[in-house]
Amino acid sequence: MKATYKKHVLNFKTPSGTSRGILKTKETWFLILEDGDKKGIGECGILRGLSYDDRPEYEQTLQWTCENISQGKDKLWEALTEYPSIQFGVEMAFRSLESSDPFMLHPSDFTESKESIAINGLVWMGDQDFMKSQVQERLESGFSCIKMKIGAIAVEKELAILASIRKHFDKDKITLRVDANGGFAFAKAKEILKQLAALDIHSIEQPIATGQWEEMQTLCAETLTPIALDEELIGITDVTKKRELLQTVRPQYIILKPSFIGGYKGSEEWIELADELGVGWWITSALESNIGLNAIAQWTYTLKPEGPQGLGTGSLFTNNIKSPLEVINGTINYNPKMSWDFKI
Repeated sequence: MKATYKKHVLNFKTPSGTSRGILKTKETWFLILEDGDKKGIGECGILRGLSYDDRPEYEQTLQWTCENISQGKDKLWEALTEYPSIQFGVEMAFRSLESSDPFMLHPSDFTESKESIAINGLVWMGDQDFMKSQVQERLESGFSCIKMKIGAIAVEKELAILASIRKHFDKDKITLRVDANGGFAFAKAKEILKQLAALDIHSIEQPIATGQWEEMQTLCAETLTPIALDEELIGITDVTKKRELLQTVRPQYIILKPSFIGGYKGSEEWIELADELGVGWWITSALESNIGLNAIAQWTYTLKPEGPQGLGTGSLFTNNIKSPLEVINGTINYNPKMSWDFKI
Protein backbone atom coordinates (compact mmCIF):
# COMPACT_ATOMS: atom_id res chain seq x y z
CA MET A 1 0.00 0.00 0.00
CA LYS A 2 1.19 3.49 -0.88
CA ALA A 3 0.19 6.71 0.89
CA THR A 4 0.76 10.30 -0.17
CA TYR A 5 -0.60 13.68 0.89
CA LYS A 6 -1.16 17.05 -0.68
CA LYS A 7 -2.10 20.47 0.61
CA HIS A 8 -5.17 22.36 -0.53
CA VAL A 9 -5.89 25.95 0.57
CA LEU A 10 -9.57 26.83 0.44
CA ASN A 11 -10.43 30.47 -0.31
CA PHE A 12 -13.47 32.06 1.30
CA LYS A 13 -15.87 33.80 -1.07
CA THR A 14 -16.38 36.45 1.61
CA PRO A 15 -14.00 36.91 4.56
CA SER A 16 -15.79 35.30 7.50
CA GLY A 17 -15.69 36.74 11.00
CA THR A 18 -15.27 34.89 14.27
CA SER A 19 -14.41 36.13 17.76
CA ARG A 20 -10.80 35.21 16.89
CA GLY A 21 -10.61 37.37 13.80
CA ILE A 22 -11.37 37.25 10.09
CA LEU A 23 -10.90 34.07 8.06
CA LYS A 24 -9.89 34.51 4.42
CA THR A 25 -8.38 31.08 3.73
CA LYS A 26 -8.64 27.61 5.22
CA GLU A 27 -5.81 25.09 5.04
CA THR A 28 -6.58 21.44 4.52
CA TRP A 29 -4.63 18.31 3.53
CA PHE A 30 -5.72 15.31 1.50
CA LEU A 31 -4.39 11.87 2.45
CA ILE A 32 -4.46 9.51 -0.55
CA LEU A 33 -4.09 5.72 -0.30
CA GLU A 34 -3.37 3.39 -3.20
CA ASP A 35 -3.55 -0.39 -3.02
CA GLY A 36 -3.38 -1.99 -6.45
CA ASP A 37 -6.19 -0.52 -8.52
CA LYS A 38 -8.03 0.74 -5.46
CA LYS A 39 -7.72 4.27 -4.11
CA GLY A 40 -8.99 6.04 -1.04
CA ILE A 41 -9.02 9.63 0.14
CA GLY A 42 -9.22 11.25 3.55
CA GLU A 43 -9.14 14.87 4.61
CA CYS A 44 -7.05 16.24 7.45
CA GLY A 45 -8.76 19.55 8.14
CA ILE A 46 -6.94 21.97 10.40
CA LEU A 47 -7.89 25.45 11.63
CA ARG A 48 -4.80 27.43 12.48
CA GLY A 49 -5.06 29.02 15.90
CA LEU A 50 -7.85 26.72 17.04
CA SER A 51 -7.07 23.09 16.23
CA TYR A 52 -5.36 21.07 18.96
CA ASP A 53 -2.86 19.84 16.39
CA ASP A 54 -1.88 23.27 15.07
CA ARG A 55 1.85 22.80 15.57
CA PRO A 56 5.03 23.18 13.49
CA GLU A 57 5.45 19.42 13.02
CA TYR A 58 2.06 18.97 11.35
CA GLU A 59 3.33 18.28 7.83
CA GLN A 60 6.18 16.20 9.20
CA THR A 61 3.61 14.07 11.06
CA LEU A 62 1.62 13.65 7.85
CA GLN A 63 4.80 12.41 6.16
CA TRP A 64 5.42 10.00 9.05
CA THR A 65 1.85 8.73 8.69
CA CYS A 66 2.37 8.02 5.01
CA GLU A 67 5.64 6.22 5.69
CA ASN A 68 3.95 4.06 8.34
CA ILE A 69 0.64 3.47 6.62
CA SER A 70 1.25 -0.31 6.68
CA GLN A 71 0.60 -0.21 10.45
CA GLY A 72 -3.09 0.07 9.61
CA LYS A 73 -5.90 2.33 10.75
CA ASP A 74 -6.18 1.26 14.39
CA LYS A 75 -2.49 1.41 15.30
CA LEU A 76 -2.07 4.72 13.50
CA TRP A 77 -5.10 6.17 15.32
CA GLU A 78 -3.52 5.25 18.66
CA ALA A 79 -0.16 6.71 17.62
CA LEU A 80 -1.70 10.00 16.44
CA THR A 81 -3.47 11.03 19.65
CA GLU A 82 -1.90 14.50 19.50
CA TYR A 83 -3.14 14.97 15.91
CA PRO A 84 -6.93 14.49 15.87
CA SER A 85 -7.39 15.84 12.35
CA ILE A 86 -4.87 13.31 11.01
CA GLN A 87 -6.60 10.57 13.01
CA PHE A 88 -9.80 11.47 11.17
CA GLY A 89 -8.03 11.67 7.81
CA VAL A 90 -6.64 8.17 8.36
CA GLU A 91 -10.05 6.75 9.35
CA MET A 92 -11.66 8.40 6.35
CA ALA A 93 -8.99 7.29 3.88
CA PHE A 94 -9.10 3.65 4.96
CA ARG A 95 -12.90 3.58 4.83
CA SER A 96 -12.75 5.17 1.37
CA LEU A 97 -10.20 2.58 0.22
CA GLU A 98 -12.37 -0.29 1.46
CA SER A 99 -15.48 1.00 -0.30
CA SER A 100 -16.55 0.08 -3.82
CA ASP A 101 -16.93 3.82 -4.44
CA PRO A 102 -14.25 5.93 -2.69
CA PHE A 103 -16.81 8.66 -1.98
CA MET A 104 -19.50 6.30 -0.65
CA LEU A 105 -18.22 5.74 2.86
CA HIS A 106 -21.49 4.99 4.67
CA PRO A 107 -24.23 3.80 2.27
CA SER A 108 -27.72 4.57 3.58
CA ASP A 109 -31.05 6.14 2.71
CA PHE A 110 -29.17 9.45 2.87
CA THR A 111 -26.75 8.52 0.09
CA GLU A 112 -29.65 7.09 -1.93
CA SER A 113 -31.37 10.49 -1.68
CA LYS A 114 -34.32 9.04 0.24
CA GLU A 115 -33.58 11.03 3.40
CA SER A 116 -31.93 14.34 4.26
CA ILE A 117 -30.29 15.83 7.37
CA ALA A 118 -31.66 19.00 8.96
CA ILE A 119 -28.91 21.58 9.52
CA ASN A 120 -28.60 25.04 11.02
CA GLY A 121 -28.07 28.10 8.86
CA LEU A 122 -24.91 29.86 10.03
CA VAL A 123 -24.74 33.64 10.45
CA TRP A 124 -21.17 34.90 10.52
CA MET A 125 -19.94 37.84 12.57
CA GLY A 126 -19.82 41.27 11.00
CA ASP A 127 -21.50 44.64 11.31
CA GLN A 128 -25.18 44.77 12.14
CA ASP A 129 -26.38 45.22 8.56
CA PHE A 130 -24.25 42.32 7.32
CA MET A 131 -25.54 40.00 10.03
CA LYS A 132 -29.14 41.05 9.40
CA SER A 133 -28.77 40.37 5.69
CA GLN A 134 -27.41 36.89 6.42
CA VAL A 135 -30.34 36.15 8.73
CA GLN A 136 -32.75 37.18 6.00
CA GLU A 137 -30.96 35.00 3.44
CA ARG A 138 -31.09 31.95 5.74
CA LEU A 139 -34.80 32.43 6.41
CA GLU A 140 -35.56 32.86 2.72
CA SER A 141 -33.57 29.69 2.00
CA GLY A 142 -35.90 27.67 4.21
CA PHE A 143 -33.78 27.20 7.33
CA SER A 144 -35.82 26.58 10.48
CA CYS A 145 -32.71 26.70 12.70
CA ILE A 146 -30.43 29.74 12.72
CA LYS A 147 -27.06 29.77 14.45
CA MET A 148 -25.51 33.19 15.00
CA LYS A 149 -21.95 33.83 16.11
CA ILE A 150 -21.87 36.55 18.76
CA GLY A 151 -19.17 38.63 20.40
CA ALA A 152 -17.76 40.60 17.46
CA ILE A 153 -19.89 43.74 17.80
CA ALA A 154 -21.71 45.26 20.78
CA VAL A 155 -23.74 42.42 22.26
CA GLU A 156 -26.77 44.73 22.50
CA LYS A 157 -26.82 44.94 18.70
CA GLU A 158 -26.57 41.17 18.40
CA LEU A 159 -29.39 40.71 20.89
CA ALA A 160 -31.43 43.21 18.87
CA ILE A 161 -31.00 41.04 15.76
CA LEU A 162 -32.16 37.97 17.67
CA ALA A 163 -35.10 39.93 19.10
CA SER A 164 -36.12 41.03 15.60
CA ILE A 165 -36.30 37.36 14.54
CA ARG A 166 -38.34 36.45 17.61
CA LYS A 167 -40.74 39.30 16.87
CA HIS A 168 -41.83 37.46 13.72
CA PHE A 169 -41.10 33.81 14.57
CA ASP A 170 -41.64 32.04 17.89
CA LYS A 171 -39.48 29.12 19.04
CA ASP A 172 -41.84 26.59 17.43
CA LYS A 173 -41.21 28.19 14.02
CA ILE A 174 -37.52 29.09 14.22
CA THR A 175 -34.89 27.56 16.50
CA LEU A 176 -32.18 30.04 17.46
CA ARG A 177 -28.69 29.02 18.56
CA VAL A 178 -25.77 31.30 19.37
CA ASP A 179 -22.04 30.64 19.51
CA ALA A 180 -19.82 32.77 21.73
CA ASN A 181 -16.56 30.88 20.98
CA GLY A 182 -15.55 31.40 24.62
CA GLY A 183 -15.65 35.16 24.19
CA PHE A 184 -17.29 36.32 27.44
CA ALA A 185 -15.99 36.74 30.95
CA PHE A 186 -17.83 34.76 33.64
CA ALA A 187 -19.82 37.69 35.06
CA LYS A 188 -20.78 38.94 31.60
CA ALA A 189 -21.82 35.44 30.55
CA LYS A 190 -24.23 35.18 33.50
CA GLU A 191 -25.88 38.43 32.43
CA ILE A 192 -26.11 37.45 28.77
CA LEU A 193 -27.58 34.03 29.58
CA LYS A 194 -30.51 35.75 31.29
CA GLN A 195 -31.08 38.01 28.28
CA LEU A 196 -30.93 35.05 25.90
CA ALA A 197 -33.49 33.13 27.97
CA ALA A 198 -36.01 35.91 27.38
CA LEU A 199 -35.60 35.31 23.63
CA ASP A 200 -36.17 31.54 23.84
CA ILE A 201 -32.67 30.75 22.60
CA HIS A 202 -32.17 27.01 22.12
CA SER A 203 -28.55 27.03 23.31
CA ILE A 204 -25.32 28.97 23.56
CA GLU A 205 -22.03 27.39 22.59
CA GLN A 206 -19.01 27.92 24.81
CA PRO A 207 -20.03 31.13 26.64
CA ILE A 208 -16.67 31.40 28.47
CA ALA A 209 -13.12 30.36 27.64
CA THR A 210 -12.00 26.77 28.10
CA GLY A 211 -10.41 25.35 31.24
CA GLN A 212 -12.76 27.06 33.72
CA TRP A 213 -14.60 23.94 34.79
CA GLU A 214 -15.94 25.30 38.09
CA GLU A 215 -17.25 28.49 36.49
CA MET A 216 -18.77 26.54 33.61
CA GLN A 217 -20.36 24.14 36.09
CA THR A 218 -21.97 27.11 37.85
CA LEU A 219 -23.29 28.52 34.59
CA CYS A 220 -24.70 25.15 33.49
CA ALA A 221 -26.39 24.61 36.86
CA GLU A 222 -28.01 28.06 37.01
CA THR A 223 -28.76 28.91 33.39
CA LEU A 224 -32.20 29.09 31.80
CA THR A 225 -30.45 29.01 28.40
CA PRO A 226 -28.93 25.57 27.73
CA ILE A 227 -25.16 25.53 27.33
CA ALA A 228 -23.24 23.49 24.75
CA LEU A 229 -19.56 22.73 25.20
CA ASP A 230 -17.52 23.07 22.02
CA GLU A 231 -13.89 24.17 22.32
CA GLU A 232 -13.92 22.67 25.82
CA LEU A 233 -13.69 19.19 24.29
CA ILE A 234 -10.61 19.94 22.19
CA GLY A 235 -7.42 18.34 23.47
CA ILE A 236 -9.13 15.91 25.86
CA THR A 237 -8.17 12.53 24.43
CA ASP A 238 -8.34 10.22 27.46
CA VAL A 239 -11.73 8.59 28.04
CA THR A 240 -11.40 8.98 31.82
CA LYS A 241 -10.76 12.71 31.41
CA LYS A 242 -13.73 12.99 29.05
CA ARG A 243 -15.97 11.43 31.68
CA GLU A 244 -14.52 13.72 34.37
CA LEU A 245 -15.33 16.80 32.29
CA LEU A 246 -18.94 15.81 31.68
CA GLN A 247 -19.52 14.70 35.27
CA THR A 248 -18.00 17.90 36.64
CA VAL A 249 -19.53 20.50 34.34
CA ARG A 250 -22.83 18.73 33.57
CA PRO A 251 -23.50 20.64 30.34
CA GLN A 252 -26.85 20.47 28.61
CA TYR A 253 -25.14 19.65 25.28
CA ILE A 254 -21.79 18.88 23.72
CA ILE A 255 -20.83 19.64 20.13
CA LEU A 256 -18.75 17.12 18.23
CA LYS A 257 -16.33 18.18 15.50
CA PRO A 258 -14.61 15.02 14.23
CA SER A 259 -11.62 16.91 12.82
CA PHE A 260 -10.96 18.41 16.27
CA ILE A 261 -11.60 15.42 18.53
CA GLY A 262 -10.17 12.33 16.85
CA GLY A 263 -12.56 11.52 14.03
CA TYR A 264 -15.22 8.84 14.22
CA LYS A 265 -13.70 6.95 17.14
CA GLY A 266 -12.99 10.02 19.24
CA SER A 267 -16.49 11.38 18.61
CA GLU A 268 -18.16 8.06 19.40
CA GLU A 269 -16.35 7.93 22.75
CA TRP A 270 -17.91 11.30 23.61
CA ILE A 271 -21.34 10.18 22.38
CA GLU A 272 -21.30 7.03 24.52
CA LEU A 273 -20.45 9.04 27.63
CA ALA A 274 -22.98 11.77 26.83
CA ASP A 275 -25.78 9.24 26.35
CA GLU A 276 -24.84 7.56 29.62
CA LEU A 277 -24.94 10.87 31.52
CA GLY A 278 -28.02 12.34 29.84
CA VAL A 279 -26.13 15.02 27.92
CA GLY A 280 -27.46 16.00 24.50
CA TRP A 281 -25.18 16.30 21.47
CA TRP A 282 -25.00 17.16 17.82
CA ILE A 283 -22.40 16.90 15.07
CA THR A 284 -20.68 19.89 13.49
CA SER A 285 -18.27 20.14 10.60
CA ALA A 286 -15.26 22.47 10.90
CA LEU A 287 -14.86 24.15 7.52
CA GLU A 288 -13.65 21.03 5.76
CA SER A 289 -13.83 20.81 1.99
CA ASN A 290 -16.64 18.74 0.52
CA ILE A 291 -14.39 15.66 0.87
CA GLY A 292 -14.47 15.89 4.66
CA LEU A 293 -18.02 17.21 4.80
CA ASN A 294 -19.21 14.21 2.79
CA ALA A 295 -17.60 11.78 5.24
CA ILE A 296 -19.08 13.61 8.23
CA ALA A 297 -22.56 13.92 6.74
CA GLN A 298 -22.77 10.26 5.70
CA TRP A 299 -21.60 9.12 9.15
CA THR A 300 -23.89 11.59 10.95
CA TYR A 301 -26.95 10.15 9.23
CA THR A 302 -26.11 6.65 10.52
CA LEU A 303 -26.19 7.97 14.10
CA LYS A 304 -29.82 9.14 13.78
CA PRO A 305 -29.16 12.29 15.84
CA GLU A 306 -31.92 14.53 17.17
CA GLY A 307 -32.46 18.05 15.87
CA PRO A 308 -30.57 20.12 13.29
CA GLN A 309 -26.87 19.35 12.91
CA GLY A 310 -24.09 21.88 12.36
CA LEU A 311 -23.00 20.62 8.96
CA GLY A 312 -21.46 23.15 6.59
CA THR A 313 -23.03 23.78 3.22
CA GLY A 314 -19.85 23.60 1.15
CA SER A 315 -20.74 26.95 -0.43
CA LEU A 316 -18.35 29.16 1.53
CA PHE A 317 -15.33 28.62 -0.73
CA THR A 318 -14.48 29.66 -4.28
CA ASN A 319 -12.41 26.53 -4.89
CA ASN A 320 -14.25 23.75 -3.09
CA ILE A 321 -14.51 20.27 -4.58
CA LYS A 322 -17.63 19.84 -6.71
CA SER A 323 -19.75 17.13 -5.09
CA PRO A 324 -23.25 15.59 -4.93
CA LEU A 325 -23.94 17.42 -1.65
CA GLU A 326 -26.58 20.12 -1.87
CA VAL A 327 -28.63 22.18 0.56
CA ILE A 328 -32.39 22.32 0.06
CA ASN A 329 -34.78 24.10 2.45
CA GLY A 330 -32.45 23.94 5.42
CA THR A 331 -31.40 20.32 4.90
CA ILE A 332 -28.28 18.75 3.45
CA ASN A 333 -28.89 16.17 0.75
CA TYR A 334 -26.86 13.70 -1.32
CA ASN A 335 -27.87 13.79 -4.98
CA PRO A 336 -26.61 10.62 -6.74
CA LYS A 337 -27.28 12.26 -10.10
CA MET A 338 -24.49 14.74 -9.40
CA SER A 339 -20.87 13.68 -9.71
CA TRP A 340 -17.61 14.38 -7.94
CA ASP A 341 -15.06 16.59 -9.64
CA PHE A 342 -11.97 15.16 -7.97
CA LYS A 343 -9.43 12.76 -9.34
CA ILE A 344 -7.75 10.66 -6.68
